[in-house]
Amino acid sequence: MAIRRKNPTLAAVDVLTAAQRRRRRRWLPVTIAVGVLAGAGVTGASAVASPPRDAGGEQTELQEVMFAGNNWDGTADVIKSSGTFAKLGRINVVPDKQERLREIYLNPVKLIAFLAIRNGPGEGHDQLVDDMYSTPDGTALVASRPSFSDVVSIDVTTGKINWRFPVSGFRSDHMAVSPDGKRVAVSASLTNTVHVLDINTGKEAGSFKTGDKPHENVYTDGGKYLWNMSIGDVTTDTDDPSMDWTKGDRKITIVDAATFQQVKIIDMRERLDAFGRKDLSDAVRPVAFTPDESRLYFQVSFFNGFLEYDVARDKITRLKELPKNPDTSEDRTTWVNDSRHHGMSMSPKGDKLCVAGTMDDYATIVDRTTLREGPLVAASKPYWATVSGDGKSCVISESGADRVTAIDFATGRKTVSVLVGDHPQRVRLAHVPAGWTSPLPAS
Repeated sequence: MAIRRKNPTLAAVDVLTAAQRRRRRRWLPVTIAVGVLAGAGVTGASAVASPPRDAGGEQTELQEVMFAGNNWDGTADVIKSSGTFAKLGRINVVPDKQERLREIYLNPVKLIAFLAIRNGPGEGHDQLVDDMYSTPDGTALVASRPSFSDVVSIDVTTGKINWRFPVSGFRSDHMAVSPDGKRVAVSASLTNTVHVLDINTGKEAGSFKTGDKPHENVYTDGGKYLWNMSIGDVTTDTDDPSMDWTKGDRKITIVDAATFQQVKIIDMRERLDAFGRKDLSDAVRPVAFTPDESRLYFQVSFFNGFLEYDVARDKITRLKELPKNPDTSEDRTTWVNDSRHHGMSMSPKGDKLCVAGTMDDYATIVDRTTLREGPLVAASKPYWATVSGDGKSCVISESGADRVTAIDFATGRKTVSVLVGDHPQRVRLAHVPAGWTSPLPAS
């Protein structure tokens, strides 16, 4: 990426290779396929088995790690949660790949959906692992697999499937684990549904309806509430602001996490208009709460920045626009999944935000009080941002360079990058048994 020196705020962004630039592909519209498939799915847990236990049925000592989900590989790299972030091993998230493909190719309706995902959000690739967490005892990895429209539990030692839950419709997406670790919520994109599962058995505890295309899920108030952000249709080319109304019903749905009854609906369209930004999309992308959950910071489609929402006052209070990369095309239809920036995390103290500037090829640390950004750290299509185990670093996935990169919250500088698999997206803190041995090579 050739940075023009006339824009000094971007001078810190390094040059990207041509190979990395080629990783960007325009999403093909799949509106017709989605319209055909939206209500055709079936849901339910299958092949449910008790998760593996240690000898004697007791939990052994755990080690904290990070899972880096390689979406196009169908693998998850296990890396250290801080320090060197060295690779410890790799888990195959699609050990049943041939069985699933056979099932799909024998069902014309499923095949249409499968190919729509490949040519749309998959950018020409199958989406084999989106989100993932570990079970409380560290014996299993639980992952959503968009192209297979399911959630699976994988034994981290043997690599075998413990249980599989097919979501309603034909695509699974972002997940969230309850603070007690007992339940996992997963978005079913094409039926506007969030399923909540027992993380150990895969049995459905309940579900609730959302806006169009549910995306991120977040538990709040110690697990009392569950928030879902819907993003609407992001695979169409109707990306001009004047056509924003075609993107669907986008809203934040808040439910009681015990009963799954709706508590509140937040329509950010109304709040954005009141804030004076009718030009911005109301599709809420990744979010970050302050530690006391009084403020919500969120990204929206097409915008190079984020907004601050006061939860108690129910209003948007501040906006931060971040630098544009002059080499990023202004043609919105070339931006992946309607994203410009996609990925946020907050330091444990709540004083710093980490922002992934996906289409602008950088990440940066932002002071939460002043909203002043730090150095722009070069990154190839950064897709997610989380916090290291020791709380000192923001960890981003560079989906365009197949690596995970740590940025120091204190200095805003990159400390280390680690190569992982093909197209890493979600990166999550997790646990595995102490002395864990990988079922797959770590390269």
